[in-house]
Amino acid sequence: MEALPGTEFLNYHHLRYFWTVATEGSLRRASEKLSVSQPSMCTQIKLLEASLGEPLFRPSGRSLALTEFGQLIYGYAEEIFTLGGEILRATKQAPGVRALRLHVGIVDSFPKLMSYDILRPVFEQQPAVQLTCHEGKLADLVSQLNTHRLDVVLSDEPASPGIAGKVFNHLLASSAITFCAMPALARQLKGRFPRNLDGAPALLPTQNCSLRRDLEKWFGSAGVVPRVVAEFEDAALTKIVATSGHGFIAVPTVVASEAVERYGFVPLGRTKEVESRFYAMTAERRFTHPAILALTQHLRAVNSRRMDQK
Repeated sequence: MEALPGTEFLNYHHLRYFWTVATEGSLRRASEKLSVSQPSMCTQIKLLEASLGEPLFRPSGRSLALTEFGQLIYGYAEEIFTLGGEILRATKQAPGVRALRLHVGIVDSFPKLMSYDILRPVFEQQPAVQLTCHEGKLADLVSQLNTHRLDVVLSDEPASPGIAGKVFNHLLASSAITFCAMPALARQLKGRFPRNLDGAPALLPTQNCSLRRDLEKWFGSAGVVPRVVAEFEDAALTKIVATSGHGFIAVPTVVASEAVERYGFVPLGRTKEVESRFYAMTAERRFTHPAILALTQHLRAVNSRRMDQK
């Protein structure tokens, strides 16, 4: 088949050579796996680099390392050949057996217990859904969402217009905040809530988190000044450190009972004046992925029951 005038085509044979070398970590092992000579493989990869306009590998001692551009292309190649393998497996299965895929990005600071609570319906979805979760910074995950490498991003703050591109923020839920500590530390804190937080050691989110800014405002209005021992971007790590009694933490009230049961925390008090908000970001204005529709319907039902109980 001849290429149309003015149309560029990607040579997937060259891409497979590149992907195999990057995956195997060695030109020799890749050539053995594909039964292609090393000089021939080098030539094909050079042709790929020429067609893409940038080098994919750089020398690293006696081996090769991916350039930043090479890492980008490797990510796409990984998806392409993974899907190619699925196509071959699907042809050997009955129609409709192939699992739907859902790629979810989760911001570092997003509470892990809340992540599972939101994603729980995906595991019960029929037909089955193959879930892949990626953690990272909001800007990086939004970038992957814009290039359709992710289907949805879970975040505890909305994407700002400056980094969002064509991304839509969907508010999933909101929650009051419960302050927790290990029993030994809780016994040392004097006074009724919120006075028991004054001067108490605190493990807080980092300054770049919207929850931290909201907590600081609330501390000021409540007239308490906690002693900040450490700051974290990762909510799961915060809980782990807190189990050693180094300080109190702030958790969304919707998962506070599970945190108390799982980690042994004691609630110190709760405020509705500070809220954690949980967002789903998509590249489309409306949810279209069946698994995302299922989890949002589940959350609406849960939130409706909570409102009825108030």
